[in-house]
Amino acid sequence: MPYRPPLVPFETFVADPPDLPVRGPGDAGPSVLTRAEVLGTDAGGATFKGTTSDGSSLIAQVSAAGEGVIRVRLSAEPDARSRSAAAIALVRPGSYPAVVEVGDGTVRIGAGPITAEITLDPWHLRFVDASGRTLLEEDRGERDISGRVRTLPFGRSLACGEVAAYHESFVAPALERFVGLGEKFTRLDKRGQRALMWNFDAFGSESDRSHKAVPLYLSSVGYGVLVDSGMPVEFDMGQSTHSCVQILVPDDLIDYYVLAGPTPADVLQRYDMLTTAPLLPPKWAFGTWISSGFFVDTQEHVMARAENIRRRDIPCDVLHLDCYWQVDGHWSDLQWDANTFPDPEAMLRALTEQGFKVCLWINPYVSHRSPAFDKHRDHFLKKADGSVYVADVWHGSYPACGIIDFTNPAAVRWFADDLRALLRQGVAVFKTDFAEGVPVDAVAHNGMRGVELHNVYTLLFNDIVSKTTREIAGHGMVWARSSFLGGQRHSAQWSGDVNASYPGMASTLRGGLSHGLSGVPFWSHDAGGFHGTPTPDLYARWSQFGALSPLVRLHGTTSRLPWDFPADAERHAVDALRLRYALMPYLYSAAVESARTGVPMMRALLVDSPDDPAAWTADLEYRLGADLLVAPMVDPSGVRDVYLPEGTWLDYWTREPQQGGRYIRVSQPVDRIPLFVRDNALITVTEPTGAIGAEPFADLTVVSWGGGDGRTVLHDVDGDSSVVAVRTGDTLAVDVTGPARVRRVTVAPVPGRLTPTRITLNGVTL
Repeated sequence: MPYRPPLVPFETFVADPPDLPVRGPGDAGPSVLTRAEVLGTDAGGATFKGTTSDGSSLIAQVSAAGEGVIRVRLSAEPDARSRSAAAIALVRPGSYPAVVEVGDGTVRIGAGPITAEITLDPWHLRFVDASGRTLLEEDRGERDISGRVRTLPFGRSLACGEVAAYHESFVAPALERFVGLGEKFTRLDKRGQRALMWNFDAFGSESDRSHKAVPLYLSSVGYGVLVDSGMPVEFDMGQSTHSCVQILVPDDLIDYYVLAGPTPADVLQRYDMLTTAPLLPPKWAFGTWISSGFFVDTQEHVMARAENIRRRDIPCDVLHLDCYWQVDGHWSDLQWDANTFPDPEAMLRALTEQGFKVCLWINPYVSHRSPAFDKHRDHFLKKADGSVYVADVWHGSYPACGIIDFTNPAAVRWFADDLRALLRQGVAVFKTDFAEGVPVDAVAHNGMRGVELHNVYTLLFNDIVSKTTREIAGHGMVWARSSFLGGQRHSAQWSGDVNASYPGMASTLRGGLSHGLSGVPFWSHDAGGFHGTPTPDLYARWSQFGALSPLVRLHGTTSRLPWDFPADAERHAVDALRLRYALMPYLYSAAVESARTGVPMMRALLVDSPDDPAAWTADLEYRLGADLLVAPMVDPSGVRDVYLPEGTWLDYWTREPQQGGRYIRVSQPVDRIPLFVRDNALITVTEPTGAIGAEPFADLTVVSWGGGDGRTVLHDVDGDSSVVAVRTGDTLAVDVTGPARVRRVTVAPVPGRLTPTRITLNGVTL
């Protein structure tokens, strides 16, 4: 999928993916599994010898990989594994006592709520739920009126005598919708799209190129499909033919998992079981991150910025120093620029005393102009002739670089030692940029080719940074741009270099929702947009969106500091950050829940309303936790349509009730973001402070939105607390069990509804 803008000369980037080979005239068609015989069964499943349409033999394996998980493999050899496994294991299947039933020409393999039903001759595979309802079934192959093959059923394709790809096809009923596949900036429903699992340097957030591919999709029918491969897998989600989903895997096998629902939350929990649990960021990470921006910085500037933030009472926990903490042209050799940062230890100590954590920008490339390049030549990816692969990873903007070879243990030691030195100086966390630049023809220390290493390289990079950070700083969080399957173990990811425009903000939001449905609960974006300078109204609107995202960072090619905008825009942005800090007990509690369950903190409406067809297409709004609904203003007119799920929703600003199950037209001035609260929700708040820190919240207020019965669970670093509200007549009785320091209870009154006149907290009248 090369980047080819229309009507202008296109350029091919060093790390673009290879195209799949095309059959020439007279070449044979796909080698499709036509029938099979059982070779054996065991407690986990069954193995089959399959005969293909060209007369060859393949091995198929169908087994239970966990409760509600069926694994399917097809390969020439029974012990085949993905080429990416030479660097890292992406999926770790469990064992589950399958129910295996062999009948007359059929085999059934049950894994609790899902069962695979196999017909041997002709071969056919379908998956059913506990009631016998079909979740998913193979497509037998579609041909057009000319007789040409239009789909690629279960099997493989050869070109020039070599295996080009394994493939599988599934029937796609007319009303079925599909979501996931990583951070995709296109429509939330991927039906009609073709997604390539390849990590691009995407140059924004407004195309089908993205920095984070995840070969997982979820269906509105109530299941998910996960492909275990680090290769450039293609998902044709009904683009070639609207009645079929096709998966092409250019690997040594196809190895996929069908995950039972029935809800998206159930699918994501099973995905975590197969890959890894999400990592909860440290508490301070949920505060505001304010960046130096992409321009030359100095120690003096950093200290002045910190003083200005505190003097202006702007809530902030993290100061981010972007590229220029290092010598210009030496990026990223992890060495301070001694001219502009003469005493980084003193600076870091002073910032810590002011309540700031410090984040440094890094990437896995080293400029050929840096002294580190010649010193560590053996630690970079190579060309086929053994020379260092010096790649134009900056696309001509900055010097070409060597790419650190993380399959080389000596390179890992060198890189980790440099990180340790920075962490011991007082750096708290790293922003891991890039990592999408491995060329397809590079050669790694362990023998992998670049095309095999490209996608999983980011996991190696972030694993090393996370492990080293945990060793010194006590937490494993990184702030990553690139990721892949299982990247939720690194905590935080952000959307990349989006344009500072309203459409750019909208596309960014779509990408965040898509990524959340791909197993990543903690996501962020550059508030204000990265490229260009936002207008004052866009800066305010985007800051509001950022303040009500899982994590928030102000960053761009030009300043995103509030005081560099007109006074009104500064006030609106800072007010949004103060609202975030007031809501922090609720937000942090939602974050803990997301880390435990895998459900995204900022989630598409379909997560909580899976049976609502409209929720599967609403991609410019989201639930933030269970009780808030956020609809960022993505149009400069200040007017937009918002879909409210079933139930009653209260306007955060006016308290006016709105009945759900419909769209409403919303108009908001620039100082307000469209925000709704679930009726009778209990939202815990606190007085906003300059920094969150790491301690338990000390002074909490429970706000009853509507004054009726409600319940919630508060999560904090010192444990969980149950909060229950019961309305009896004019009395609202609130009981808190657990360590939460709840001091007050208030009611957000609803127009036209009687407000309780008496409130008690643990039996004491307030």
